Amino acid sequence: MYTKEQTGGINMKKIKNKIFCSFIISILLITVVAYYKAYNVPTTIFLREGQNFESNKFVKLIEDDSIKTSQGISGNEKSANVSLLGLLKIKSVSIKSIPKDLSVYPGGQPIGVKLNTRGVLVVALSDLETEEGKVPSPAIDSGIQIGDSIVKVNNTKINSSEKLASEISSSKGEEIQLVIERKNNTLNTKIKPIKCSDSNYKIGLWVRDSTAGVGTLTFYDENSKIFGALGHPITDVDTGTILNVNSGQIVQSSIVSVRKGQKGTPGELKGIFIDEDVVLGEIFKNTQCGIFGKSNMDINNKANKKMKLALRNEIKEGPAQILSTIDGNEPKLYNILVEKLLPQSSPGPKSMIIKVIDKELLAKTGGIVQGMSGSPIIQDNKIIGAVTHVLINKPDTGYGIYIEWMLKDGEVIK
Repeated sequence: MYTKEQTGGINMKKIKNKIFCSFIISILLITVVAYYKAYNVPTTIFLREGQNFESNKFVKLIEDDSIKTSQGISGNEKSANVSLLGLLKIKSVSIKSIPKDLSVYPGGQPIGVKLNTRGVLVVALSDLETEEGKVPSPAIDSGIQIGDSIVKVNNTKINSSEKLASEISSSKGEEIQLVIERKNNTLNTKIKPIKCSDSNYKIGLWVRDSTAGVGTLTFYDENSKIFGALGHPITDVDTGTILNVNSGQIVQSSIVSVRKGQKGTPGELKGIFIDEDVVLGEIFKNTQCGIFGKSNMDINNKANKKMKLALRNEIKEGPAQILSTIDGNEPKLYNILVEKLLPQSSPGPKSMIIKVIDKELLAKTGGIVQGMSGSPIIQDNKIIGAVTHVLINKPDTGYGIYIEWMLKDGEVIK
């Protein structure tokens, strides 16, 4: 049996152990949270001229002149190391300075988008019907995969499905060489076309070379003539592959009807192209952050005035507005809430969670619908981002992208 004094000693020991364990757990939690914050510092940090990055006692930015020298960084750019507690280096980042009063015209108006791919995109593989019966797709045996882009056949550039069919047909069954692109890698393969029951030579695949649709213009910079739209990439409907741009245009569009969004079923703005022969701008890039191009004409909405831009450290959770068009071609402001700002270490279309609270917009669309992507998000009379996605089961809620990501990909800020 334990004496009273012994029992008291054991209890004190237990209490000390608990305190020690609680202390260790607290330190570990603080370290994990600090590491998470340090890791999610973006690889490119944009600051206004004269502004400094706000370090804290856990996450510090220390300039690294050796990186600046080795990488030949420009005068408006610095390199720094993100460190944990000023001791443990997590990663290197780039700090870029932008003009204090940088401003662009907000969009909000609908645009028709026409995009031609670089090469042709493989969307399906199929068996072939020959006079001897069905045979497996030769494309599979040659290693071609769904999502690949065929850019050359026997050193001839391929820019349409018709051109691909012509090159395959002219082979008369002789082996041909293909150059394909797969996830930014260039690959070479050989394939022998097979004569089918319709007397045409084929290699057993389906391809796509273009797409078209309606979206929303986000911004236009009158100095560089660069525009940005959508806030997310144009992807192939069947494969989900981001389409490589060979050429593309934006044209005027008008919204003619709305399919209201409901839980489980996203809504849609239905539009038509107007004056297709009048090209508003040429698309030169399709990225995770939207489509970007140049215009030879003034494409800003005449009712809009230039607006300053808010960098991510200037955005706050709370009331905001989106500038969007749900009827005709004249944009209008609608009230939303920025519910949460999300950490992002690299560019992407899901930077913030937004919720529509505008009664008029909810009554007409149910919230966020397809075709609204690219609508500028405005807070305190500054453009902070663009609408990108809707949550399928919560049509009043969706995602937005930080405007700085779009400006970077559009090369408005470098």
